[in-house]
Amino acid sequence: MARWPQEADTLIRIGRENLDQMARDIDELGLDCEFERAGKLNLAATPWQMKSLRAMQAGYAKAGIATDWLEGAALKARLNSPKYAAGLFEPDYALLHPGKLVDELARTCRERDVTLHEQSTVTGLSSRPDAIRLTTASGAIRAKQVILATNAAPPLLRRLRPTIIPIFDYALMTEPLTEAQLAAIGWQERHGVADSGNQFHYSRKTADNRILWGGYDAVYHYGSRRDVALFNRPETFDRLRANFFAAFPALKGTEFSHAWGGIIDTSARLTFFAGTALQGRLAYALGFTGQGVSASRFAALTMLDLLQGVETERTRLRMLRTRPVPFPPEPIRSIVISWAQNDLSREDQTGERSLLLRSLDRFGIGFGS
Repeated sequence: MARWPQEADTLIRIGRENLDQMARDIDELGLDCEFERAGKLNLAATPWQMKSLRAMQAGYAKAGIATDWLEGAALKARLNSPKYAAGLFEPDYALLHPGKLVDELARTCRERDVTLHEQSTVTGLSSRPDAIRLTTASGAIRAKQVILATNAAPPLLRRLRPTIIPIFDYALMTEPLTEAQLAAIGWQERHGVADSGNQFHYSRKTADNRILWGGYDAVYHYGSRRDVALFNRPETFDRLRANFFAAFPALKGTEFSHAWGGIIDTSARLTFFAGTALQGRLAYALGFTGQGVSASRFAALTMLDLLQGVETERTRLRMLRTRPVPFPPEPIRSIVISWAQNDLSREDQTGERSLLLRSLDRFGIGFGS
């Protein structure tokens, strides 16, 4: 609503339609990916976060989205934590296991005679009169049309490279919890949980009652590094453990079975965008900023529209047709990101948004949660 006020109603409507259609796809294709429309609980720990949740509730109501405001006993019935004073529950929110979704989509493709070539890195592309040539380590491929869907990897189209940066995100997974442990924290239903800070945590229950606990640290490495070694960050894992037990002291002593990191393709405005290149024969979508599970389906449909040269409600969206403000080159990039992240952390502590963040807001640059 803040970033695309003229399109907000349309974006909300077709976004919800996309989720409904995704649910039908999962059912009709028989995808075993733990899809459940179990809802989401947004939490507030400070007075200014409560104010933000109230504003979120008002925006949702304007868009016709039902929510429930929770405090006291009503909140404890959904989640019992000494850290949080209020919550906003979204009943119509879906969760799934993204790793299983990928595996199931691959299985479905193979069953329909779609050939998948994994571990075949494309190192370059070039336009020919009758095709696009894609170079790999073991040869070249010619295709009439190409979809570029490489997420946080450096885009093969060089002009797209300044539009995203790789942000590292980290998560922990507990051992399976007992019913008594889940009862102690009031989390006995299947909904997801997220708090409202700029440095925020997201949390989910797995099918075998583990708790996934991620977020908080969003790490950018100088020069847009993407080294595999950076997926393991002990200091962040220690911070996540400490924050977990601060939120759930009743679970003190719980062991964690897994810890990992991954890269998010972050755009400056926090929403993805799409477009074409090479005389309309190549389509791309990127900049999902950690919100790509259902949005990737929407982006795929948009790219197919673009390649077919048809005008649809999706292709008319300004959100998709315009590119975000590019990130500056180094060292300015690292300086601005570090400055903004420090200001975001300070805002979490004080509730006051800095001059830098307010200025970025006016330019449609979305440093926030």
